[in-house]
Amino acid sequence: MITIVGERLNSTRRGVAAAIAARDAEFVRAEALKQTAAGADFLDVNAAARVGQEIEDLRWMIGVVQEAVETPLCIDSPSPQAIAAGLQAARGEVLINSITAERERAEQILPLVRERGARVVGLTMSEAGMPRGAGERRDLALTILDAAARFEISADRVYIDALVRPVSTESGQGREFLEGVRAIREASSEVHLICGLSNVSFGLPRRSLLNRTFLAMAMAMGLDAAIVDPLDRALMATLRAGGALLGADEFCLGYLGAHREGLLGEEA
Repeated sequence: MITIVGERLNSTRRGVAAAIAARDAEFVRAEALKQTAAGADFLDVNAAARVGQEIEDLRWMIGVVQEAVETPLCIDSPSPQAIAAGLQAARGEVLINSITAERERAEQILPLVRERGARVVGLTMSEAGMPRGAGERRDLALTILDAAARFEISADRVYIDALVRPVSTESGQGREFLEGVRAIREASSEVHLICGLSNVSFGLPRRSLLNRTFLAMAMAMGLDAAIVDPLDRALMATLRAGGALLGADEFCLGYLGAHREGLLGEEA
């Protein structure tokens, strides 16, 4: 089945930022518990909103989450120092978010990945900025995989994010992303493919409809992980149905279990 990274404990969300500043442990615990119950495999933890206090805030946040749940963490920060501090505070399996194809960024983060035996998200962007075409996404992914290999990090510990761009302003970007995912999958059968879905629908109405439709399309191209809101029941139902239809859910056991638990929504 597709790996779900719960996105809700991110300090870019106003409520999360306020909870961190106020040391509202109950708010953070509740979010961790809800996302875990909804099926998150990892919980993204981001405390970067207060730059000067990020390390302290991140350590506090990780401590609160780990008191509440056993779910592995995705440590999300633009700061290598904060990532290193987060790794010291986190227990068990960890996903690091993220590196890019930029050499300096990779060389700061990949030693931490190797030392911890962690997994890592690789964003297909470089000094030149965001990718536009499918081929550029593939080439940047291969650059990231080559960098990981230099640090003895195998492809199956790398999660490539081909970077979704809004179709409201660049109508061809949905197709370019999907073709990029397929091209990366063809180049490596071992690497994981991940994305944050919500950018695709930015500026448009009924965003959840667009997001879950795009998720199903991306899964068909080879996507096997997603950074999403696991409390979006319709999106999670689409994810489970897609896994069953694509043969990623042996004997459809996950789909059948979700049906029994009432997680697939009402019949049309």
